[in-house]
Amino acid sequence: MQIVVVGSVALDSVETCWGKAENALGGSATFFSLAAARDAQVGLVAVVGEDLPQSARELLSSKGIDTSGLQVEKGECFRWGGRYHEDMNRRDTLFTHLNVFEHFHPVLPESFQDPELLFLANIHPSLQLEVLEQVKDPRLVAVDTMNLWIESSRAELVKVLERCDLVFLNDEEVRLLSGKHSLVESVQVIQGMGPERVVVKKGEHGALLFDGAQRFALPAVILDRVKDPTGAGDTFAGGFLGHLAGREKLDHDLLREAMIEGTVLASFAAEDFSVRGLKDLSPAAVQQRRAQLRQLVAWPK
Repeated sequence: MQIVVVGSVALDSVETCWGKAENALGGSATFFSLAAARDAQVGLVAVVGEDLPQSARELLSSKGIDTSGLQVEKGECFRWGGRYHEDMNRRDTLFTHLNVFEHFHPVLPESFQDPELLFLANIHPSLQLEVLEQVKDPRLVAVDTMNLWIESSRAELVKVLERCDLVFLNDEEVRLLSGKHSLVESVQVIQGMGPERVVVKKGEHGALLFDGAQRFALPAVILDRVKDPTGAGDTFAGGFLGHLAGREKLDHDLLREAMIEGTVLASFAAEDFSVRGLKDLSPAAVQQRRAQLRQLVAWPK
């Protein structure tokens, strides 16, 4: 397997100034897989309830995603509800129902235990450690986390970081984890914890790559309308790792290209609710948006 992702498959209810979607397919592993599967073989590990719509299974299968690691338990899927403010940078959580996710312990099928790339999506660090004990020797381990785990499960998170190569964090998480105010100093502290590569997600302002001592900044695609940014970060990570899969050398130039791919795919995810922006995404549309991003950062000689 080229990429294995361990995370959540959820049913989300989201409200924005552009409308709402209720019980729509979401979850970190879902968005990541749909993005990464455009360029790589993806194995998905998560837990769902008996209420997961058949259409969700069919969508994942239609994209070539291996769902043999998808556990089906008696009960309901993980459900989350949120309402975004007008600027889309802030949101209020309306409810979180863990349901079957509350007792989730990831079990990797044998065919998933020797991946080229491993993505530990935003789940409890103890579960991320469980996954690390099941894999053999991935070429690259990438991890995502959140403020809650940084504050409540720091010791376990630090153990995860010691064993990973790349971490995705936003500005607030970087500073909270490091205890520093300077972004650069914060990243250096985190690199000292284990991951040589740190990607700082800045939402509508793009992302920063810190690769050892090398740095790269990329703006986000300027969109006419952002309907739902919920899965953009996981889509970005999926596009990023999908671009790395099967490559001979994971050097800085390839990581820059991965930043571009992740940014482009994330822009499509944010243009519609749930996974609608990724479902029928054509190569031509991706190429056109890639050219749009290139033009955005070009300057005269």
